[in-house]
Amino acid sequence: MKRSEINAALKEMEQMIREYRFAIPPFCNFTPEEWKEKGHDYDEIRDNMLGWDITDYGLGDFDKVGFSLITIRNGNLKMKDKYTKSYAEKLLYIKEGQYSPMHFHWSKMEDIINRGGGILVMQLYCANEKDELDLEKPVEIVSDGVKLTLPAGGILELKKGQSVTYTQRLYHEFWGKEGCGDVLIGEVSMCNDDDTDNHFLSVPGRFPAIEE
Repeated sequence: MKRSEINAALKEMEQMIREYRFAIPPFCNFTPEEWKEKGHDYDEIRDNMLGWDITDYGLGDFDKVGFSLITIRNGNLKMKDKYTKSYAEKLLYIKEGQYSPMHFHWSKMEDIINRGGGILVMQLYCANEKDELDLEKPVEIVSDGVKLTLPAGGILELKKGQSVTYTQRLYHEFWGKEGCGDVLIGEVSMCNDDDTDNHFLSVPGRFPAIEE
């Protein structure tokens, strides 16, 4: 992704955050120059990858595949002795027309919440023994404390305030419903590690290459 494209995506998410009056931590507003002045007191932010994260999954088509997010808090699976948090929180922004491609997490369980905007749509599959899509097994999930059973590849829609729990090895792909606008999404989860815990079905990886 070009740096200008990343900066534009960041500004769009900031506007959505202001619209829904969600306050974000001070470190989200630090400039590169300010970061250079920050000492080891700020190592938790650096080590645990807190802050802005704009991704196109390495495909170079951000308006179609990708989203913007902020990691607000997180532990660190590689440095458990230093950082003991077992949980994480993110705020995501997906524009109408974008989607997050099919994947699951090996270790992380997470709640996905529609915090505002349009309708969040997701398609869900169980993983089979070969870590591929199970095209037959029904999907059993919990949405706001209610047990639901969907067919393999079933569609779930979340309106504002609604949520769903993704368990480990549950394939999920999500997007904003056409004609309903952009969506602001909350994520509350176990400790997050984007380097090792994502299993994608068809995309190169979690992070983009950046062109300055």
